[in-house]
Amino acid sequence: MSLFEDTYRTINAPITGIFKDKGSKFIAYGFPFEDEQDLKDLLTEVKNEHPKARHHCYAYRLGMDRTVYRINDDGEPAGSAGRPILNTLLSNDLTNTLMIVVRYFGGTLLGIPGLIHAYKTATQDAIDQAEIIEKHERDIYEISFEYPQMNDIMRLVKDDNLEIIKQDFEISCLMQIAIRKSIVNRLADQFASLPNIKLKYLRTI
Repeated sequence: MSLFEDTYRTINAPITGIFKDKGSKFIAYGFPFEDEQDLKDLLTEVKNEHPKARHHCYAYRLGMDRTVYRINDDGEPAGSAGRPILNTLLSNDLTNTLMIVVRYFGGTLLGIPGLIHAYKTATQDAIDQAEIIEKHERDIYEISFEYPQMNDIMRLVKDDNLEIIKQDFEISCLMQIAIRKSIVNRLADQFASLPNIKLKYLRTI
């Protein structure tokens, strides 16, 4: 099946996987992931669950561009943990996904090839448990407007079934909406054509 240019594959819900080798145990945790600001909380959550683990290595990929990613070996030899985790996400064509792999050291050194295999296999085991879904890449915009324009704004939101991320009507009218990439130019022009509307791009998810 051919995909639209703004369609990507990701996991539907948190996942776990495991791999054991020579006494060492590698436990992989995968999370749907759209905002880098969530990294600290998710990493803390896993570390609190495994405070005695030797390493908490991770990799994530965001968006459809293969250059938007981050890896961390957390004390393992360079390139032996974060990179194989990321490569496993890439080989499964997954994005907007964070994978954290916890290692309990079993007393026997595995060597760099052994570590690469272990982190890759634990990650793949978690992915094998996942429900893979297709989602559309969307841009988040913030709209500021006056109360009399509320009906016009809501009509555009309803006509294209846009997701409202956040809204605040207490002091002034502010709304954050998600617009699918393939229609963002058309919708941005429609919002901008309304009087006294301020439209600001925030991020892509």
